[in-house]
Amino acid sequence: MRRNLFAFVAMLVMLAAGFEAHAVCTAASPNANVIESTPTSAFTDNGNGTVTHTLTGLMWKRCAEGQTWSGSTCTGGATTFTWANALIQAKNANFAGQTDWRLPNLKELESIVESCGYGPSINQTLFPATPASNFWSGSSYVPNPAYAWYVNFSDGNTSASAKSNSHYARLVRGSVL
Repeated sequence: MRRNLFAFVAMLVMLAAGFEAHAVCTAASPNANVIESTPTSAFTDNGNGTVTHTLTGLMWKRCAEGQTWSGSTCTGGATTFTWANALIQAKNANFAGQTDWRLPNLKELESIVESCGYGPSINQTLFPATPASNFWSGSSYVPNPAYAWYVNFSDGNTSASAKSNSHYARLVRGSVL
């Protein structure tokens, strides 16, 4: 329910901003009956392995941690981390001349879920070779501090997981949403 509400609000914002609402779905296994929620036109390609979401102002690494930007796609295998190690990876990241990378909070990570498809449910033009799997957010799960939130990019759903489990990480920089 929360994800559907977020996708609906994001679509309203894009329509108000004049973005193309009927773009071709860029997620895997597209559903032609669902409007794209993260059209490529809502992002600026910075030409250095990053994109900036024009609606949020957030700059995203195009590749998951462990992958390398080749100039046109992400190569190599993404790496999984425990939550603590994902936080350390973000703190030590130096990419595209920037050193203030971090794990996105849950709301930020949900903002790049593509609702028109699945497997992975992310814009594959912007974020190529993304594993259809769980990605850590930087948000702890308040009812149990030993858990943190993640987004499953297989279907775009969210859940909490023990921080000792290993999931993928995608880094962001910019103001917190």
